[in-house]
Amino acid sequence: MRRIYFDHNATTPVDPAVLAEMLPYLSAEYGNASSVHSFGQSARGAVERARESVAALIGARPAEIVFTSGGTESDNAAICGVAGAAAGRPSQRGHIITTAIEHAAVLHTCQALERRNVEVSYLPVSRDGVVDPDAVRRALRPETVLISIMHANNELGTLQPIAEIGRIAAEAGVTFHTDAVQSAGKVALDVAQLGVHLLSLSAHKLCGPKGVGALFVRKGVRLEPLMHGGHSERDRRAGTENVPGIAGFGKAAELARAHLAEEGVRLGGLRHRLEQGLLERIPGARVNGRGAPRTPNTCNMLFPGVESESLVIALDLQGVACSAGAACSSGATDPSHVLAAIGLSSAEARASVRLSLGYTNTDEEIARALEVIPAVVAAHRGVPPGRREQVAAP
Repeated sequence: MRRIYFDHNATTPVDPAVLAEMLPYLSAEYGNASSVHSFGQSARGAVERARESVAALIGARPAEIVFTSGGTESDNAAICGVAGAAAGRPSQRGHIITTAIEHAAVLHTCQALERRNVEVSYLPVSRDGVVDPDAVRRALRPETVLISIMHANNELGTLQPIAEIGRIAAEAGVTFHTDAVQSAGKVALDVAQLGVHLLSLSAHKLCGPKGVGALFVRKGVRLEPLMHGGHSERDRRAGTENVPGIAGFGKAAELARAHLAEEGVRLGGLRHRLEQGLLERIPGARVNGRGAPRTPNTCNMLFPGVESESLVIALDLQGVACSAGAACSSGATDPSHVLAAIGLSSAEARASVRLSLGYTNTDEEIARALEVIPAVVAAHRGVPPGRREQVAAP
């Protein structure tokens, strides 16, 4: 049985060209990028080439790219860094604006800062999962130090009006951060057009390796370092660089930029076929967030009458891998905070699954999925919860 992978928003397969780029730095090219001898300078060259590729993907300058261990560190470095830099200002308690549908890397960081006397406004979103820019404007205060709003939601794929919010932030003189982990490599990004000061990236979401990411830091932005130690990354992120991972990230960024337009069209076509086929074959099915602009690869489907965790297990037994929500929330007992924020009931949220496509998916896989998923959903409707794990397609 050929397995179908529809969970690219959780992680992506490493592209063979990315692996090939990494291999020398896992064997013969083992130098420390901070060393001055030839071994170190070879490693430094790999890091700087990757920095150029990652910068080109988002329209930044190489000097504005800081390599991290991934999206979570990048989000923490941005939010805590701005809050920390502002903490020394006279009478500055600090206030952050974010949304109710952010990734846990943002929400939990903001919650941690609240325990340190920083105030946070969590803005609501529409039924389609989009924040109103005017709500951002109304939430601004004299003590606001940061706006942090994700570019693309990891569960719905919905795109936020970042450029419009960027203009609001510029008018107010407030630093603006966006988590672009789920949009990089799927839609075009330009930090100048978006008007952001800080932008988070993760390699493993665009066919790169796990354990490496980046933070764009616009020139002039003040950040308190999250990690202290040596002078790596121009004193903005201490620690020996992950040279193999960074080299792989650079190659992944290069490939994503080269194929962005054509792959976006291809994935958008596959997703449309998948969504329309499921809507036609499964009574009562609907697409969460369908009315908003979305990344071309992401589909969040509600199948009334099923329990998503059991459905995901049953689909996996039939060779289709998908998810019941964000990978970082796997095992959580509460329904998705994102689906709750767009107005779904607990039962509706627990009946929703995420199907996220990537470069490995084909027309043939969509056709197979349109056979398997409706059959498994039909088999699970009306089955008592205790028996659902045992039910496969009829």
